[in-house]
Amino acid sequence: MKFVGGRGGWNESVAMSLLIVLGALIFLMFVAYRGYSVILFAPIAALGAVLLTDPSLVPPILSNVFMEKMVDFVKNYFPVFMLGAVFGKVIELSGFSKSIVSAVIDILGRERAVLSIIVVCAILTYGGVSLFVVVFAVYPFAAEMFRQGDIPKRLIPCTIALGAFSFTMDALPGTPQIQNIIPTTFFKTTTWAAPVLGLVGSVFVSGVGLAYIENRRRAAQKRGEGYGTDLVNEPEPFEEEKFPNPWIAVSPLVVVGVANFVLTHLVPRAYGATHEITLGGHPIVTQVGLLAAIWAVEVALLLGILTVFVFAWRPVLARFADGSKAAVAGALLASRTTGPRGCGPWRIVDRKTESCRGLIAFHFLKLNLFAFKFGKLIMDSLHEVLARRFSSLGTGRHNVGQALHRRFLFV
Repeated sequence: MKFVGGRGGWNESVAMSLLIVLGALIFLMFVAYRGYSVILFAPIAALGAVLLTDPSLVPPILSNVFMEKMVDFVKNYFPVFMLGAVFGKVIELSGFSKSIVSAVIDILGRERAVLSIIVVCAILTYGGVSLFVVVFAVYPFAAEMFRQGDIPKRLIPCTIALGAFSFTMDALPGTPQIQNIIPTTFFKTTTWAAPVLGLVGSVFVSGVGLAYIENRRRAAQKRGEGYGTDLVNEPEPFEEEKFPNPWIAVSPLVVVGVANFVLTHLVPRAYGATHEITLGGHPIVTQVGLLAAIWAVEVALLLGILTVFVFAWRPVLARFADGSKAAVAGALLASRTTGPRGCGPWRIVDRKTESCRGLIAFHFLKLNLFAFKFGKLIMDSLHEVLARRFSSLGTGRHNVGQALHRRFLFV
């Protein structure tokens, strides 16, 4: 960015561009919060920003940037979305998710309700279970534990979010969540990029988050605030039932983690930097370095699905037809999370706390704006600046990409 006047004044065009981007973001979050489809309004908001910047660029940006980037995104990541959704669904159908939740609660104790829920969500999401599957699986347990501990129900969303939507989603190295996979193609990294930075960030996020929630819980206790009354969408009272063995239940998650780590190193060795095949007389060249991390996660998730079938094929097959339809529908880029039934997990307190749609809107706009040319220029410039700094410290550009991978997710 350029400064004028020598005293840090913003260049007018840059300031206006920033205001337009912020306006588009606010608009998209508003319509998403009101329940409209993000898939419909994301391109409207993004192209609206282009319209206000330079109206003549709308058609070429739509055809040559927005649509091309969207097709590339679906081509690269839809298999991961689909396999992740199916894996989460079979974990749910098998009863493994409830078994893991129950086992962790028994180990940590029901009196540590907040910590137990955070740990449960972290284990499930780091094991590859879909974020929204985790919410639905954990919520009945969280509601019962908070009710018994007389902890305000309004703290359940932030507790689940800290365990499922924060450090295990993008900070912990190797997490198979899509948020950690997308940067691999931009920065030519793997899902295990910047392990030290990721671990430090994870400890910071989880520690500060837990301290904040505990602070709010103690403050509520001092005010005499309990679980609450006249609440909507209360789950059915939790009843003890026979769950699968927790060691068997956690085995698919272990398979996904180990397979992801092993395949991340094996795929580049097996295929080399590039791979070429000829179909119909036309050579097809694949840049393996850009896709190795994605292939590793896809195969790992597939192995996790097969592991679930090995141990629990009867309960899974009994409901797999309907379950697989729901999983594939959920994989179509948040089509289920933005419709009339969208954000169901966040209806657990009351209608005033349905902030999920705004969060989804933010991520969609971030992806759309990231596809624009100015986004690429910003990232290229940042890469150059960090490359010089790391070079002066005796490190290579490979480390720069890893740092950018992890820092991009933190932002």
